[in-house]
Amino acid sequence: VTPRAGWMAINFFFNTWVDEHGVLYSDEPWSRPGDYVLLRALTDLICVSSACPDDTSPANGWNPTDIHVRTYSGKETFQRQVAYRPTPDAEPKMTKQTGFHESFDKFTDNFIEYNGYWLANCMATEGPIQEYHACRQNAVVLDLSPLRKFEINGPDAEALCQYIFTRNMKTLPVGGVVYTAMCYEHGGMIDDGTVFRLSKDNFRWIGGSDYGGEWIREQADKLGLKVLVRSSTDMQHNIAVQGPESREILRKFVWTAPHQPNFDDLAWFRFTPARIGDHDGIPIVVSRTGYTGELGYEIFCHPKHATEVFDAVWEAGQGHGLAPMGLEALDMVRIEAGLIFAGYDFSDQTDPFEAGIGFTCPLKSKTDDFIGRDALIRRKEHPMRKLVGLDIGSNVDVAHGDCVHIGRAQVGEICSSMRSPLLGRNIAMARVDVAHAAEGTELEVGKLDGHQKRLPATVRKDLAAYDPGKTKPRS
Repeated sequence: VTPRAGWMAINFFFNTWVDEHGVLYSDEPWSRPGDYVLLRALTDLICVSSACPDDTSPANGWNPTDIHVRTYSGKETFQRQVAYRPTPDAEPKMTKQTGFHESFDKFTDNFIEYNGYWLANCMATEGPIQEYHACRQNAVVLDLSPLRKFEINGPDAEALCQYIFTRNMKTLPVGGVVYTAMCYEHGGMIDDGTVFRLSKDNFRWIGGSDYGGEWIREQADKLGLKVLVRSSTDMQHNIAVQGPESREILRKFVWTAPHQPNFDDLAWFRFTPARIGDHDGIPIVVSRTGYTGELGYEIFCHPKHATEVFDAVWEAGQGHGLAPMGLEALDMVRIEAGLIFAGYDFSDQTDPFEAGIGFTCPLKSKTDDFIGRDALIRRKEHPMRKLVGLDIGSNVDVAHGDCVHIGRAQVGEICSSMRSPLLGRNIAMARVDVAHAAEGTELEVGKLDGHQKRLPATVRKDLAAYDPGKTKPRS
């Protein structure tokens, strides 16, 4: 190898960053022993292994670490994967493809990692704006398989659900779905999600995190209840068909047995077991639920049937303007509809009232005790922050974490934001001090250091900028 004065290098295992003032920082790497990076070389490379802990590299507790380089034949093929940990103390797992991956792969190669799976971010021939309009005007189909599903079965299943969820599970009928929060003792939210009642002693929790199921299992063990909590995420993959035309599309192929609820009679937040085509078709579960603010449904099936289920939806959607939709457009429609997302609009320091879903805490009608009840009573009586909708008086984008001010005082921060194609302006959801949460309050969003640049903002009447009365999903 010809000597050179210097070599371009890629460093994979450092945790270094430069702050807004140009100061370089470093800390323990996020990587752990056994982690690896797999690359495809596009030209000849010089591979060098180096591990040099010094005063700028606190790797592995300042201890020397062997880093191995392995080369493969150019004929070897590997599926694109990244490692993730479901919980901080869990062993790393590799990202997977959902059962619907091949179906969406026909429309795009822009997939991003979400919750351990690859999901389409946007389509190649259209884009998020077109996908957004398809959802609002016609219909879209999107992959939501990474949602975590947990089966809660046993004679004490209702008692457990009544204790861990904020909604009243005793009033949830078989065939019903309810949106609920799940809280810690201090009232902070663990997760939000939906509960399906499959039978008297069989419930299904659908949320966003693996920890939710782990926590449910811990509570069952702590209480000594006769209940089994198990994950069914890998056995229940699901797509959503959303938009004004969604009912007409599903009506073409959803078959229900005479003793099951008929698809045409399926009310909002209800579900029914069904099949594709006729009594011999692929078994599915259809729920009238969604995350778009539109009339919509979700279809659950075993991943081995996913391609056939997608094909049935796609064929039925011809003539109805059905389009595939990715995560980028989904984020747009959910923000416009005032629907919250974990990590952006709530955390474990946020109670349901502060997250804009106080309706999930029926503290008067649900007299049974549940985890966080006492704290939620106090928090409701003495609110400090409120999630509000903002109309931004500028075309400059605002982002999650941007500060919200009145004069020099910071009174809140931006949670989620987007430019609404329907309204033609930037909108946001922000958590602000209750003293400044009234409709019409004039605020400012701080950019740069929060003071050098300000964007005018006004508190809206409703959190949702689109159909605040939820007339469309109810229709």
